[in-house]
Amino acid sequence: MAESILAARGIRKEYRVGETTLEVLRGVELDLTEGEILAVVGESGAGKSTLLHILGMLDRPTSGSLVLNRQEVVGKSDAELAGIRNGFVGFIFQFHHLLPEFTALENVLMPARIAGKNGSATRERAEYLLSRVGLSERLLHRPSELSGGELQRVAVARALMNEPSLVLADEPSGNLDHRNSEILHDLIWTLAREQKCTFVVVTHDIMLAERADRVVELRDGVIGAISGANIRERLLNRD
Repeated sequence: MAESILAARGIRKEYRVGETTLEVLRGVELDLTEGEILAVVGESGAGKSTLLHILGMLDRPTSGSLVLNRQEVVGKSDAELAGIRNGFVGFIFQFHHLLPEFTALENVLMPARIAGKNGSATRERAEYLLSRVGLSERLLHRPSELSGGELQRVAVARALMNEPSLVLADEPSGNLDHRNSEILHDLIWTLAREQKCTFVVVTHDIMLAERADRVVELRDGVIGAISGANIRERLLNRD
């Protein structure tokens, strides 16, 4: 049986808007196992990105427990969370968020540099990852010199740089055309298996969701499972 790498229990998230309390997450329960690819779907504004940010420790829940690699992370300091995040979690955003002044290679190296990793082995891994996403000839190109599909592939390589246990992807192909979306989806699946890491993908893309090992829906602030037969019907009715 695959080992659990993340367990979320009773995750709640509230925001104060004037004198009103907006409850986005209302007790999310979620378990992730090593090596699985989970798709999270739901209506626009359902809180999918909020959930992803909490799972990745970019935001804190109002209450609840979050255990990553057998370690409770809720309640840790910002500095402790930054270290855990850099060592165990990779991120792929809808907008690539590459640093424009740096080359593709330098962008991929950034998580390792933040972790204090240098040397030939670190550079070799960055070059290897860029070759795996088909960009071995674009190492020294800056973001302004790359296409949208290439930018997202650099972001995938960057997310995998520190050999994370968990990669969180927020609409990773949301700004790509159909062909580049297919290329990116194939890369994510291939690299997830190759690198033996767990992926959580927030998506509205039917084809992407249908390829996942498991699909859950965020609705009314809680998580529910979706059977394979219902995925297409559910997503076709989304905003």
